[in-house]
Amino acid sequence: MLPVTRKSKCRKRTRRSHDALRSVHLMACPQCGRAKLPHAACRNCGYVNAHTTIKLGSEES
Repeated sequence: MLPVTRKSKCRKRTRRSHDALRSVHLMACPQCGRAKLPHAACRNCGYVNAHTTIKLGSEES
């Protein structure tokens, strides 16, 4: 069954206003300069903050 009245573009777009994708915020790592997420460890060097660094294991193949 079809709706009796058609929804306007404004009502449809207002309902979908929260569905937009947000851009990912990246920052440069202070140690190596590669892009990383804020408050996360760098995937290249393992730097988190001035007091913490994660040791990354090397992959052997």
